[in-house]
Amino acid sequence: MKKTNFILIFALLMCISGLLKAQVIYLNESKQDFDKRMKWFKEAKFGMFIHFGLYSQLGGEYKGKPGGGYAEWIQADLDIPSNEYAKLIKTWNPKDLNPDKIVKLAKDAGMKYLVITTKHHEGFCLWDSAYTDFDIASSPMKGRDILKEFADACKKYGIKFGTYYSIIDWHHDSQYRNPNTKNIADHWGQISMKPEKKAEYVTYIKNQIKELIDKYNTEVIWFDGSWASWWDMESGKDLYQYIRSLKPSIIINNRVAKTDQFKKDFGTPEQEHPESTPDYDWEACYTMNNSWGYKKSDNNWKSPENIINKLNDINNKGGNLLLNIGPDGNGNVPLPSIDTLQEVGKKLKQKP
Repeated sequence: MKKTNFILIFALLMCISGLLKAQVIYLNESKQDFDKRMKWFKEAKFGMFIHFGLYSQLGGEYKGKPGGGYAEWIQADLDIPSNEYAKLIKTWNPKDLNPDKIVKLAKDAGMKYLVITTKHHEGFCLWDSAYTDFDIASSPMKGRDILKEFADACKKYGIKFGTYYSIIDWHHDSQYRNPNTKNIADHWGQISMKPEKKAEYVTYIKNQIKELIDKYNTEVIWFDGSWASWWDMESGKDLYQYIRSLKPSIIINNRVAKTDQFKKDFGTPEQEHPESTPDYDWEACYTMNNSWGYKKSDNNWKSPENIINKLNDINNKGGNLLLNIGPDGNGNVPLPSIDTLQEVGKKLKQKP
């Protein structure tokens, strides 16, 4: 055998060995290593969710027509074509957004971590990504790095910084409106994938997640949209392992894969929480009114007492509460959210 061939074979074997080792380390992590990695998260108890995107400027209405459900789902609810919806990027200019003020609000409320929607289902990215023009750099906010502002503020106030990322993408050309569903919203919720484009899109996801880690040192990746029929368990496990290889200490929610089968690193009940204590780590996410994104017609606000009761019940069952705010199109947090969180913080400080 030629020496060059031997070197090539040896290098290939080392690569295979490295991949197998990564599988053992990240998908079959020991309980001791898992508990060590999850320690800060389990101790955090309380976090802030932020839903913010192009939809925020609409406030739940498009051309005078109200959306029927969550504000951030308005493209699906009103069946707005992607090319028409994308025009919103031209008017997205949340000039009043103050990440330092928002993170301080979280700190004063007793929250220990924060997760912001860096890319929701609409596909718009809150950072200047090298892999798309459908991002903040193509909006009137060009030149401002709001994710860095949030990450820096989190570091300043001792808050862990986390990023939400949608697996489905209503703007990416790998996917298209599903014509085979009866419900209008499901045309988009169950968006179809062009089979020949899936590998390209998975690479797109990986490249963007790497940007979030490299640029902002995100501590949590909070996925959503894994209900899509084309996103299978193997896709989820592969993505999980890839992300852990980039940053072994990172925490990833179970929506990276099929949630009925996959519980790593933590379960994610939404707008509800278990009656008994689960046998895995978990976090319940709740809205402060009825919508995640800003919806000007939604004034059904939870009281501070309601939120504290939820927090106590969730914590007593071993879970965390991730409580949402939805800034408006100018970047302002609704006053009822501010007042409630400030009151929650005061009451928590009074606890014996």
